[in-house]
Amino acid sequence: MPDESLLKLYTKTRNQSQLACRPLVTEDFGLQAEAFTSPPKWHLAHTSWFFETFLLKPFVAHYRTPNEQYQVLFNSYYNGVGEQFTRGRRGLLSRPTVDEVMAYRAHVDQAMAHLLSDANHPQRDTITTRCRLGIEHEQQHQELFYTDLKYSLAANPLYPTYSNAPPDSPHLSPEPAGPADLQWREYTGGVVTVGVDTDQAGAHAFAFDNESPAHSSYLNPYALANRLVTNAEFQAFVDDGGYQRPEFWLADGWATVQQEQWRQPLYWQDRDGRALQFTLHGLQARLPHQAVCHLSGYEADAYASWAGARLPTEMEWESAARAQPFTPTEFEQDKLHPGQARGAEPLLQLYDDCWQWTGSAYRPYPGFKASPGAIGEYNGKFMANQWVLRGGSCVSQGGHVRPTYRNFFYPQDRWQFSGLRLARDV
Repeated sequence: MPDESLLKLYTKTRNQSQLACRPLVTEDFGLQAEAFTSPPKWHLAHTSWFFETFLLKPFVAHYRTPNEQYQVLFNSYYNGVGEQFTRGRRGLLSRPTVDEVMAYRAHVDQAMAHLLSDANHPQRDTITTRCRLGIEHEQQHQELFYTDLKYSLAANPLYPTYSNAPPDSPHLSPEPAGPADLQWREYTGGVVTVGVDTDQAGAHAFAFDNESPAHSSYLNPYALANRLVTNAEFQAFVDDGGYQRPEFWLADGWATVQQEQWRQPLYWQDRDGRALQFTLHGLQARLPHQAVCHLSGYEADAYASWAGARLPTEMEWESAARAQPFTPTEFEQDKLHPGQARGAEPLLQLYDDCWQWTGSAYRPYPGFKASPGAIGEYNGKFMANQWVLRGGSCVSQGGHVRPTYRNFFYPQDRWQFSGLRLARDV
């Protein structure tokens, strides 16, 4: 990537993180409702730590960090780098202050601007590669910023509003008509190519290492639903006693339902006969034709079983997504909730409403090799006990939606904007 373009993308990405913080008050920056979430302030600091640790310290002579303790406080999980502050206690870090974290970001940005402007640096290629990874890493944390903040705000009985949506916002206004009819799109299967070879992706393309290498996979004939499951359709599962009927659930899923006492999706509420849900735009009416979201993998799988279908495999999803033209999406600050299915494409809502659970375990592709050193901990060491999600969501950054992108979470996780698309055998 040309140096000017890389610096421009770096600056845009860093500014976007701070733009997302504009609706916050000081007290919001330290919110952490559960150990699996992180406070907004920590996201701002950790993404700066990444550039400092993997670019500035190794490649800038005489670089000095503002505070040596940041090395521990803002290390997420890189054991090869050193000790980490306990994840579930990040909300206790009232110091450094918000102002000090912003000053840390400015310090890192100034040093990065000098580094990226040094066209004669002997490690130019490595710097370019790592900087692009750091940019993509920060964009991932921009999505986590919204999902984590939403979970923490929802713990407040005042149900605070992060931002007000425009009055005519289509994803929060009553729908004039229902969603597209649910139709089945059939695919012949056979030998298909999935994944991406990063060395053939082109000068401006990016893919994470877990998307590689490209390889062949055999698929039996299958069909995918043309759109995501809606609130109304999932309500039918709830009304039919879906959360009380073990025959639809995987054993671990049923155990989780009993332990957590789940009775409906996360953020759903029923008050005085009104169907509501908590959103980043506050407590809103639960519209029947919106895509249902904030489902765990277990809930998605149970619904599919109840509906006489199944979850797609990640290979089926990718092959079908590749079969239609890819239109990149852009993140919209005013659209922080899924909408309903609209359009004429064979498969609707591929990328801009909810991540879609697949029935595939998150494992390495044949031939995958993690990068050497601490940087290799980015994806590879998490390839166990998690499920793959495909597509993208309403809070995904534009560069993170593509047919080959592999998201992954534990099947009990449901604080992400995760929904489902049904699949079945043909």
